[in-house]
Amino acid sequence: MILEVKGITKRFGGLTACDNISFSVDENEILGLIGSNGAGKTTLFNMISGTIKPTQGEVIFKGTKISGLEVDSICKLGIVRTFQIVKPFRYLTVMENVLVGAYNRANSSNQAMEIADEALEYLGLYDKRNVLAKELTLAQTKKLEVARALATGPQVLLLDEVMAGLNNTEVNEMMDTIKRLRDERKLTIIAVEHVMKAIMGISDRIIVLNEGRKIAEGLPSDVIQNPEVIKSYLGEKAYA
Repeated sequence: MILEVKGITKRFGGLTACDNISFSVDENEILGLIGSNGAGKTTLFNMISGTIKPTQGEVIFKGTKISGLEVDSICKLGIVRTFQIVKPFRYLTVMENVLVGAYNRANSSNQAMEIADEALEYLGLYDKRNVLAKELTLAQTKKLEVARALATGPQVLLLDEVMAGLNNTEVNEMMDTIKRLRDERKLTIIAVEHVMKAIMGISDRIIVLNEGRKIAEGLPSDVIQNPEVIKSYLGEKAYA
């Protein structure tokens, strides 16, 4: 395994956002993470990436405890995330946005440019490199978010709803991109997603959260038939 979450809990005053969650992720695996709004998915991402510290429990990356480290240290180790609400630097160009990520591992400006060029090419944004980020479409902005993360040189990529708001064609394209990142770049990916077609189509395994607790884990085909998952999340319109 490359990543292990052990009994991780986060309390905000009297609210328990994540409650004793444990799981592991293998190298080159795509792990889907689903659950209703408020289930604790983003809080979990925040603890893995170092944005917030867990109340208890720990995150282990390649055998070393990383919970408690700062975000930049965790990023340099090889774990990086995107955000549910895309947050580009709106008045910087697409290239300048990706350079922010590239400097995480570049030793010079020339090397940073090479890394950024390659990330933009990979995400199909190279022809937009001199465009201001605020001028991109939603689909392009989602790609920019992934390109900036990719430029940091991650081993584990945390994707927070990168397909939300996209049309069917754009969803299919992003699904292909995510699978290519795993197959060609050998990345380990944890993806939070509400687009059921997408998460079922890309995931090797799925974890379901409900009210801060893990209620199911397994193959996509098994998870969608779990009565507790259907009751708490999928409802009557389960993956049609």
